[in-house]
Amino acid sequence: MIKEKKVAESRTEMSQLMMPQHSNIAGTVYGGQILSIADSAAYVCAARHAGPRCVTVSVDQVDFREPIKIGQLVTFRASVNYVGKTSMEIGIRIEAENLETGEKRHTNSCYFTMVALDAAGKPTEVPRLICETESEKRRFREGQIRREHAKELSEKRKKLNL
Repeated sequence: MIKEKKVAESRTEMSQLMMPQHSNIAGTVYGGQILSIADSAAYVCAARHAGPRCVTVSVDQVDFREPIKIGQLVTFRASVNYVGKTSMEIGIRIEAENLETGEKRHTNSCYFTMVALDAAGKPTEVPRLICETESEKRRFREGQIRREHAKELSEKRKKLNL
């Protein structure tokens, strides 16, 4: 297994045209449709980093900033922000593009936590992350903070039997 990988090695970009089957009666795209495609982008990014046996364990901080309309091209940019021992935080930025005008809007952001599995389906170690740019280093630190908060929340829930 590779011991470490650069952020750039797993960066993923996927685009999809939003069609009528993706929308509600108001002509805007369902949030669940966006999350489904984002989950695919997160998987590809995680698989590029840690191999093809990766699963989603959580979706955090989903921000729906602006609606997406039918006929717009939606681009999902996924990047490994942070890695733990067996998990990875994948940050996704989502933009909608009006193909007539070329206008692009940042419509959504979210974080997926993915876990790498071995052949037996058990969590397995992931490669360390090499952060080269200041932005990558910042996103790593922010991911580390989110992970620490998630652990604290999980411990509190266990104590309260939630």
